[in-house]
Amino acid sequence: MPIKPARPMNRANDTDKHVGSRIRERRIMLGLSQQQMADLIGVTYQQAHKYERGINRISAGRLFEIAQVLGVPVGFFYEGLENRRGSDLNARQRMCLELARNFTSITNERHQEALSQLARALAAED
Repeated sequence: MPIKPARPMNRANDTDKHVGSRIRERRIMLGLSQQQMADLIGVTYQQAHKYERGINRISAGRLFEIAQVLGVPVGFFYEGLENRRGSDLNARQRMCLELARNFTSITNERHQEALSQLARALAAED
């Protein structure tokens, strides 16, 4: 009688959730919607959503493709894994990601510099 594993092998684990979280973080930084991301990697919106939530595991080939689309090395998705505290972004992290995404969308360099100076000035007030 074969020994049954404690948990099914195809279930996602904390590492899968971390990788999915990093994919989501990078996608947001680039200003891509889940649908755009799905189109770029050739999967459905639902599948892209499941990847980001860590519900479905990502094959090595698919992860490589995602890395290419997002312009990062595959190792990017594993960064911080050993120090990981939680899979969900807190409100402050979400705000920072949105700020970075919006900042990169500003095409006028003078406006970017003005925003940067404003952030430095506000940070100095504390």
